Amino acid sequence: MAKVTFDIDRCKGCKHCVVACPKKIVVIREDVLNKNGYHPAGVLEMEKCIGCASCATMCPDCVITVER
Repeated sequence: MAKVTFDIDRCKGCKHCVVACPKKIVVIREDVLNKNGYHPAGVLEMEKCIGCASCATMCPDCVITVER
């Protein structure tokens, strides 16, 4: 199973990763605010992640790490 981690303090909530995810498991976390006042992205159901790294490829700030 793949593991996706986000540096939530650097995430701007731009939603590029949300759109890029083929499994639609990356979402903007409305329940969390980072130190800059943005709602960061996160993964809802990690067990559904296929490790394709589309989210990390699309991230303009390189805040996403994908481990297989």
